[in-house]
Amino acid sequence: MQSSGVVLLVEDNRALVQTVGGYLESRSFDVDYAMDGLEGYRLASENRYDAIVLDGNLPRMDGLEVVKRLRETDRVGTPIIMVTARDTLEDKIAGLEQGVDDYLTKPFSAQELEARLKAVIRRNRKELCGQVLQVADLTLDPMSQQVRRGGKPIAIASVGMKLLQILMRESPRVVSRREIEREIWGDELPDSDVLRSHLYNLRRAIDRDFSPALLQTVKQAGYRLADLDASGQEEDDVSVDRAAASA
Repeated sequence: MQSSGVVLLVEDNRALVQTVGGYLESRSFDVDYAMDGLEGYRLASENRYDAIVLDGNLPRMDGLEVVKRLRETDRVGTPIIMVTARDTLEDKIAGLEQGVDDYLTKPFSAQELEARLKAVIRRNRKELCGQVLQVADLTLDPMSQQVRRGGKPIAIASVGMKLLQILMRESPRVVSRREIEREIWGDELPDSDVLRSHLYNLRRAIDRDFSPALLQTVKQAGYRLADLDASGQEEDDVSVDRAAASA
């Protein structure tokens, strides 16, 4: 069964974590957990999620402060649903002004949270699909499925197109193998290591006739699509497999 989405649940009430988290997992969501605001902020800023469910009243860092830092400092655009006992209009306005996408007042039903999660994830994915992605001189139009580098059209197969869209969307972040496989195939992973073959074909398509090479394998971390010279990223433990790309 394909994943409904990857969700970060930030909540310090253990009973609520078990109830809500267990329900979401039973509905095919992949759920990461944080029990305080500081840990939630760290996970949200370092990883990619389809949505964040955030308690408003948390130890170590208040929920609104988590939202403020994610939006203003880290420029994280992940949809955030705030769940809290603060039910005044002023509280809701404060949350929305900081960048909260939806607001759910405790107590709430897990079914309603699921519906709201699916709505914000669907809306966010639709917005992302409308944007032309660009890394250096490589562009991808998700609507027309056209890829160009240096103005030259490039033909890429369907799985390679999904892979390229993930890497371009997250650029210059390193994306783990687990994240890529989960987004492309969900829980139905292929028996063999087909991801390696798709990466090889993608590298040949976008890097073989162009410079610099953009697709990098970061040892023990994952894969990244970026112009290292332009972005100032470190090249330690990075392999661009130039020989493979030119083969």
